[in-house]
Amino acid sequence: MKHEPLHTYLRLTEILGDPKGDPPTQGLLPISKSAWWDGIKEGRYPAPYKIGKRSVAWRLDDIQSLLDSFERTL
Repeated sequence: MKHEPLHTYLRLTEILGDPKGDPPTQGLLPISKSAWWDGIKEGRYPAPYKIGKRSVAWRLDDIQSLLDSFERTL
C-alpha cells in the first residue's frame, strides 16, 4: 500500500504576514492581500485548497516552489 506524504499547509497570514496581529508578524511575501488574490486569478500564484467550509490554505511545497522561482529570476 502506497502512502501519500503528509503536506504542511500555510494560512494566508503566514504567507503575507499580519501587521495588525498581536504580536505583528512578517510574511514570506511583501505584497497585499488584493495583489495575492489577483495573482491567483492570473495563475501567477498557487491556488488554495479548501480545508473547511469557510477556510482555505496553501501547501507548503507550492509556496516553497513559488519562492524558489523568485530566487531564480534574481
